[in-house]
Amino acid sequence: MARYVFITGGVVSSLGKGLASAALGAVLQARGYKVRLRKLDPYLNVDPGTMSPTQHGEVFVTDDGAETDLDLGHYERFTGRHANKRDNITTGRIYSDIIAKERRGDYLGATVQVIPHVTDAIKDFIREGNEDFDFVLVEVGGTVGDIEGLPFFEAIRQFGNDLPRGHAIYVHLTLMPFIPSAGELKTKPTQHSVATLRSIGIAPDILLIRCDRPIPQSERKKLALFCNVRESAVIQGLDVASIYDVPLAYHKEGLDREVLAAFGIEDAPAPDLKAWEDVSSRLHNPEGEVNIAIVGKYTGLKDAYKSLSEALVHGGIANRVKVNLNWIDSEIFEHEDPAPYLEHIHGILVPGGFGERGSAGKIQAARFARLKDVPYFGICFGMQMACIEAARNTAGIKNANSTEFGPTKEPIVGIMTEWTKGNEQVTRSSETDLGGTMRLGSYPAQLAKGSRVADIYGSTRITERHRHRYEVNMNYRKVLEANGLLFSGVSPDGKLLEIVERTDHPWFIGVQFHPELKSKPFEPHPLFASFIEAAKEQSRLV
Repeated sequence: MARYVFITGGVVSSLGKGLASAALGAVLQARGYKVRLRKLDPYLNVDPGTMSPTQHGEVFVTDDGAETDLDLGHYERFTGRHANKRDNITTGRIYSDIIAKERRGDYLGATVQVIPHVTDAIKDFIREGNEDFDFVLVEVGGTVGDIEGLPFFEAIRQFGNDLPRGHAIYVHLTLMPFIPSAGELKTKPTQHSVATLRSIGIAPDILLIRCDRPIPQSERKKLALFCNVRESAVIQGLDVASIYDVPLAYHKEGLDREVLAAFGIEDAPAPDLKAWEDVSSRLHNPEGEVNIAIVGKYTGLKDAYKSLSEALVHGGIANRVKVNLNWIDSEIFEHEDPAPYLEHIHGILVPGGFGERGSAGKIQAARFARLKDVPYFGICFGMQMACIEAARNTAGIKNANSTEFGPTKEPIVGIMTEWTKGNEQVTRSSETDLGGTMRLGSYPAQLAKGSRVADIYGSTRITERHRHRYEVNMNYRKVLEANGLLFSGVSPDGKLLEIVERTDHPWFIGVQFHPELKSKPFEPHPLFASFIEAAKEQSRLV
């Protein structure tokens, strides 16, 4: 029977519950256990698919097409296990399902209430499909005390009582701030947070304390005393140079040991952390560095491109180089020359996005990369803008544009109206709701023999994850290929473009999918590894 670890947060948000959960999962996995990670999100959105990246960060897409919280990206990167749509639930999804049942009469006339109907739905979600796992780690989004989180805290309290004794524990992550004027680390915020948690019936077994300096033994004793935990269960979470140092750091501090002790497990196998030690060694001992420009429209919040920035780091790990990221708002290039911003750059990446704002700047970035022979990587929207740039400036189609920006006589990019998913035909229109209606999840692609991408992948058949509503118009294939832009990857039926590459350029690739979603520190995605390799070569020329 699976054992459950519930990870909650207190004091402030953004302390790293997702990373802590992922790191703990990675270390338990390194001990030979089968681990599953799940996320409970209290917000009312059905999923993050319609939320602005500047509000909530990136949307992480799973193989089965779920639009989920970015923490699921951490789970995948740290454990290598692919997440799915049953690993993330929101208040919006819970209430949507309950209201649908109520309208059908499934509750047989009963008054529908938070307890037991909402809490039972949350518990059903937590419990489902865990038969093959030793540990299930469940992260609760938000901060204890938030009104929207109360049903989730009540549900995990009940869940612990539903299980046999010793099958559920609670880890509480808090902040221990340093007050410069007093010269002290303060325990009071954690005490108050634990008091709030206990007031709703949950007593933490382990405290994970984020801090910027070591916690004195006297303060550990104080926390243990006032928060009713063992002194050894007060684990400090010091700041580290890289998120990929976290599994090693938490293991060193004894987090996994305390988790196993809380379950009464005394004979656990020692963890094999060689892969994480190798990743850490490569990160901290680079043999060079490269400068990569990310020209996007959501650069004000780096979490909007979380998987992307991490995949670039993975490319650096593969090539033993440090990757310096230069974040550039694409709107700047709409009224300024890109050259001063990009002359020292060894690679340009234009990521996904929605809407016309910033698109002209992305086109300028693609043009600069093409003319200056700088390695270029266009992802989703970034690939579409590269195609429009090529149409305008190499194929002579001056009015080339995307119907996403309005009616156009030369629709190089247009909305998809139908495509094949498995054995089913999917249809959409411009009037369809935005939520969950894009081409989402894993789809296959056929690569041209002898193409650069076929060489990079080592195969002519790949599968990658998608999240887009618009597609490059295949009617322009002949004219674009005649001017150096090879359609080197297409859907198996030949109807949808997946990859373009320039045959007259050292490294110029655009992809319709999101390869960053499948990259891991110990298994860098081949496109990112190749892109950074090209940037490394470029650094010798600049």
